[in-house]
Amino acid sequence: MILAIETSCDDTCAAVLEDGKLLSNVVSSQDEFHARYGGVVPEVASRQHLRLVNSVVAEALSGASVDLGRIKLVAVTTSPGLIGALLVGVATAKSLAYASGKELVAVNHLEGHIAANYLEPDPFAPPFICLVASGGHTSLVHVTGHRSHQVLGRTLDDAAGEALDKGARLLGLSYPGGAELDRLAADGDSSFISFPVGLDRPDNLDFSFSGVKTALYYYLRDAGAEQVKRSRAHIAASYQSAVVNALVKKTMAATRTRGCRRVCLSGGVSANSELRRRLAAACEGQGIPLRIPPPDLCTDNAGMIASAARFLPSLSFPAYLSLGATASGGLPDGGDGNHR
Repeated sequence: MILAIETSCDDTCAAVLEDGKLLSNVVSSQDEFHARYGGVVPEVASRQHLRLVNSVVAEALSGASVDLGRIKLVAVTTSPGLIGALLVGVATAKSLAYASGKELVAVNHLEGHIAANYLEPDPFAPPFICLVASGGHTSLVHVTGHRSHQVLGRTLDDAAGEALDKGARLLGLSYPGGAELDRLAADGDSSFISFPVGLDRPDNLDFSFSGVKTALYYYLRDAGAEQVKRSRAHIAASYQSAVVNALVKKTMAATRTRGCRRVCLSGGVSANSELRRRLAAACEGQGIPLRIPPPDLCTDNAGMIASAARFLPSLSFPAYLSLGATASGGLPDGGDGNHR
């Protein structure tokens, strides 16, 4: 039985997992605190985590009908993310592990997104190609086992979620921008404008979204207020389509280059309706099974962190006292069950 804590960005999360089955998965959103700024403010996020983390952990234990004594492992996200936010979770996990005499497991946030696919009641076992698309990271990963994977491509600048959020801001949409852009684009014509897609080469599985964001900026500047007002839905649909096109094309290219005909989609951007529709159609056309975890396991949550912790080494006291957090970096390459 694992108690997991996730505080990498602006959601305060805790979960209890037993033998691959989630007994509780609590997420306390901070959207209302960041909406006035149009994006996540790191200092605000850290302070809210400090205020909420103890009650969120208590709610997770209560929801699972267990006390801390029944927990066997404590797991926590240690990278990547906002450093202040991460440190709140790490300090809380250390305190709980020390107070209850448990071992502690450090989890990479992106490994958590992959491991969301392993949860009951419908676990999706490796091997598979996993597209991890979130607000801060975009990676293509060949997952060969629960403890082994190879990163095939990653974003070289903006992440897909970041590009969608910034596009929404340029169009004057409210926070959180990605969801608002998706809703607006539903009424638009995606062929209205042909936005460029970065690194559009069949031999390259990396991503680049800074160019399409810049193209939108210049289009809006040059089109004029009246044209933009009349065509906002079409602009949104065209911009979103360019981002989604890059994600789908490279994911399908990865299935061919690696000879792996199974695909998973994880991360917050998996909530985007256009991405889900286009990737599902591409996989169906090739006869490739596609797995997308439920929406509450795609956005930031502690259930996925607990899932990943099952397959990672644990630290005993006093070794975990020196455990820190790392803000930068993405998913490390890993193999043979030893990638920490």
